[in-house]
Order: sequence, then structure tokens, then C-alpha cells
Amino acid sequence: MSHSQPFWFRQAQALTDDKTTKPLTAHIHSDVCIVGGGYTGLWSAIKIKQQSPNTDVTLVEKGRCGEGASGRNGGCMLTFATKLNTLLRLFGVEEAIRLVQASEQAVFDIQRFCHRYNIDAEVRAEGALYTATNAAQAQSLSHPVSLLEQHGINRWQALAQADAIRLSGSTQTRAAIATDAAGSVHPGKLVLGLKKVAQSLGVKIYEQSPMTGLQGSTNPTVETRLGSVKAKKVVIAINGWMGQCFPRFNRHYVLVSSDMMITRPMGQALADIGLSHGKAVADSRIFVRYYRTSADGRLMLGKGGNLFAYGNKMLSAFDKPSGFEAMLKASFRHLFPALDGAFETSWTGASDRSATGLPFFGRLNGNPNVFYGLGYSGNGVVQSYLGGEILSSLVLGLDNAWARSGLAQGPLSTFPPEPIRYLGAQLVKQSVQRKERCEDAGHSPWWLDKQLSKLAAAAGKADK
Repeated sequence: MSHSQPFWFRQAQALTDDKTTKPLTAHIHSDVCIVGGGYTGLWSAIKIKQQSPNTDVTLVEKGRCGEGASGRNGGCMLTFATKLNTLLRLFGVEEAIRLVQASEQAVFDIQRFCHRYNIDAEVRAEGALYTATNAAQAQSLSHPVSLLEQHGINRWQALAQADAIRLSGSTQTRAAIATDAAGSVHPGKLVLGLKKVAQSLGVKIYEQSPMTGLQGSTNPTVETRLGSVKAKKVVIAINGWMGQCFPRFNRHYVLVSSDMMITRPMGQALADIGLSHGKAVADSRIFVRYYRTSADGRLMLGKGGNLFAYGNKMLSAFDKPSGFEAMLKASFRHLFPALDGAFETSWTGASDRSATGLPFFGRLNGNPNVFYGLGYSGNGVVQSYLGGEILSSLVLGLDNAWARSGLAQGPLSTFPPEPIRYLGAQLVKQSVQRKERCEDAGHSPWWLDKQLSKLAAAAGKADK
């Protein structure tokens, strides 16, 4: 797939013994066939084998496992906690609370999993900060905390401004809230580690084997370029590619870029401004800026919402160095004026953002033997672990909380059709940019808030 390998994946390949597996060149049978070798597919394969070791699992991947979003995200381990309002609205109190707590526990479960299987994924479960960089953001920063407190599940706390500045490493920070249930991870090392564990459990993996068709229902057959897999159950775990293979899903997510850049090692300089920890940090903009340090003393900065794909086409720009480097560098200088911006590289990834802001899972066209999951909306590192719980439960026919989860009922909201969706996205983006410029200048653009609310509702955007 990749012509421009993202930093994490390239570094992981250099530091691990990962080897490309051979493509599928035969027509075979399997109990389960998983399409897609990223976090979702690999977690699903592993959890199926852990619960049912005798189940035969085959995984086919169009390129190399982890080359997509799993190897090019920011590595921020964030949870459903700040999505509680949406979870309550869609699923009710009991399920909303369960999902928030399960996502927080997943941070520590991933850490334990990596320790158990000796995966050096640089998991640092040291928490997260959500920051405000202007007065308007500071006023709304504590809203998620209040809602979590109302339901007795709050793990966040407001920080004194001095602590907010110290832990965020930026004098631009006006306020911050912090949690212990979050952290950071090396995305490339994690996905290649999952691949190795899956193989050790008996999962057969075929790379360079793109799905070219899906036939049948009772015993569906996944066709690849040079072979096929006839299976009892199939899992489609291709995330942003879903709409190209199954066009009806294009109404339920949009493809939008997330652009990232990373510095050369500068550990002492980072320690001098307080960034000697592994916390994930995100600001309160609608299209967030996020950053974290790496175990080898680098600082990664990213920003979402820069490039929208018309019709969810997988644009070539999603597989290149970022076209927004100037913007990223300006943000870096604004947030960290004391640092010398010695950047090593930049990259881009495609994020599949659902209309609710939450991932969704289900049965493809109601077929009881074909399952899917996508829509992580920029927060897939932790949530894909939960996705593996859901998909493995569905595949194995378990009657448990994951199989019954509201997340497993398919998409729950839609975007307008093209070209309305694309035009609406551009209007929302422009309004957001104007709103944030006003807020940064110290103005309160109530009229823009009202306009943005109307545009977001029209575009199907979920509450933040």
C-alpha cells in the first residue's frame, strides 16, 4: 500500500524482526477469514484464538500488516470518557457507563498484554491532559468532568494553572484537565507485535493479498488477487477502505486527514520544559492539535481535519508527507517557542470519522456470517482493542455484553449524500477556523457558534 512509510512504521521495521509473509496463492478453507491486518483485524484474530484455540483463523492483508492507520496514528491512548454525552444519548446510562469504564480499563489491559507477550511497544500508561489555549476553551473544558461526576465514574481532575503549564510543556496553556487512564504507545511496534502474537497463536497471515471480491452468504468466500478463502465466518476490518468496497457505508463516515510531524531526539530540551512523561496531550479545538513524547526523546505533533476526501476516495495525499507542514510548524512554534524545531519527518493518515464520533460494528447486509467494524474517528488505538472484543464475540456466537452492545448494532447516524456532504464539510471547516481565530484573539463569536451548530447538525456531526 504505502509509498511514503510513516515514521512509526519505518522505525518499527528497523527495530523488530518483522518479515513480510507470502501472498495467498491457493484456494483454501478456514473457520474464520479476517480481511485487514491492522489493529482491528489483529486484535480480533488474537481474541478469537484466545477464546477458541481450535478455531482456524486466516487473515489476508492488501499490503503489509500495519501500513494503514494502525502504523501511522499518533499513538495517543485515549478513551470514551469525553464521549459520555453521546454514549448516554445513543445507548442509555448502563451501557454508556460500561463502555467508558471498559475503555479506561483497556489502556491497562493493552499494557499487560504487551508485557505478557514481550512486545516492546513503549506503552506508557501515564495518563492524558486535555488543555485550553484560550479563554473560550477554558470555560467549556470542565463540561465532560461534570457529566462524569454526575454518573460516579470521573477519573479526571482540573489542574492548577501552574501544573497545567508544567505538564503540558507549553506556556500557552490556560487550563487543563488530567486523567490517569490514558497514555501513549509506539503504534508501529504495537501493530507488528500483534502480528507476531497472532502468528504464534496459529493465525495464518497472508500479506500482499488484497480482497477482490466477497461471494456467498452461508459459507462466504473472500477472493484475493491470486487465491481465495472459503470460510464459515468473515470479518471485514478495512476501516477507511470500507466505502470503496461496500459503497453503502459511505453515508456513515467521512475520510479526513490527520497530519503529523516528529522531531529528532531532543530529550533534555523536552525535560527542560516539562515533557519528560508519556502522557497524551490534546487541546480543545474542534479539529484538535495533539502531541506526545516518544521513549527515545522525540516530540510528535499532529492535527486533524485538514483534508476531506470527496466520496471517501483514498487520496494519494493520505500516503505522502504532510501537505500542511507549514501549519504544523507554526503550531509547534506557538506552543513550544523555547524548542528548536529540528524536525525529522512528517506524514499523513486517513481517519474514518463516523457521523456519531463513535466506532460501529455489525453484520454486513444482515448476513449472520459476515461482520465488520470501522469509524474510530481518530481514537482507534484503545477502541480497536474493544472492537476485537466485539468482533470475536460476534464470530464465536457468544451471548455477552459485547455481542449485545449498542456499538454492535451497525451505524446509528448518517451524513448527507455527496456533493452536499463535501460542501457542508468545507463550510464547517471554514466556520471552525473563523471561530478559533476569534477565540484566539480574545473575542466571543456567539454568532459563529450559532452558525457552526446549524452547519454541524446539517452535516451529521456528533457533539464533541
